[in-house]
Amino acid sequence: MPTSDSYRESLIESLKDAEHAGGFIGAILEEKDPEPALLRNSIRKVIEAKIRMNALSDSAKEHHEKLDKMLTESGGAEIYSLV
Repeated sequence: MPTSDSYRESLIESLKDAEHAGGFIGAILEEKDPEPALLRNSIRKVIEAKIRMNALSDSAKEHHEKLDKMLTESGGAEIYSLV
């Protein structure tokens, strides 16, 4: 049975694929009962995958920090209302 660390590593590895990462976040946005903490966590995992690939600019990191702060403060209401 895999440990949670190996699952997490496997997930991060799979999120290096842009299509998989988009589907991962998209599935969370389609939930009937929004969970802002889950959305924040999924975005963090995608960002971590991009950082490990050295595929994230400093500007993108700054935008992620702003988005994370917004999600923390508002519960993601803006994002869920767009969906």
